[in-house]
Amino acid sequence: MVVGLTGGIGSGKTTVAKMFQELGIAVFVADVEAKKLMKTSIEIHQELKALFGEEVMQNNGLPDRKFIASKVFNDKDLLEKLNQVIHPRVADYFSKWKKKQCSSYIIYEAAIIFEKNLQHRFDHTIIVTAPKSEKIKRVISRDHSTKEEVEARMNNQWTDNDKIKLADFQIENLDLKLTKTKVLQLHKHLLSLVNA
Repeated sequence: MVVGLTGGIGSGKTTVAKMFQELGIAVFVADVEAKKLMKTSIEIHQELKALFGEEVMQNNGLPDRKFIASKVFNDKDLLEKLNQVIHPRVADYFSKWKKKQCSSYIIYEAAIIFEKNLQHRFDHTIIVTAPKSEKIKRVISRDHSTKEEVEARMNNQWTDNDKIKLADFQIENLDLKLTKTKVLQLHKHLLSLVNA
């Protein structure tokens, strides 16, 4: 059983993913794997050069992620083209990874499951939510971004309310102790679905 785990920027989906890992569940973090592939895949390097020009590559032979981010933030078409380079390769890698896992179910964590209409790929989906002000506060302290930068990134994602309508389960992540309890309850429920 594959469970999609998603949430807007600053919602704490990575924190929730770690809680599932602590319960022995294999978690695939799409963003982390995409970053690894961006470093190691020669094919991706070639396509990035075609998309952004030679200056996309740094002297160390790795893509300049800051440069890419600055280019795609206010250009939805370019962001879409970038996603078309990265996402299929992450999906291929996930298929191989999935075959090697032996936990009762596995979790695929990604920020834009609903935006990309990928929910049909999962048996169930979980949305991690938090109040907007809390999310902004978390991202500012994590990334040392400005409030305006965080809000610009948020504007590229759907609102929690839009995602909640499509998700099977919701975990509000405001108080870590409560979040842990909710994760444990949901874990037990998902195990019961696996064994049903």
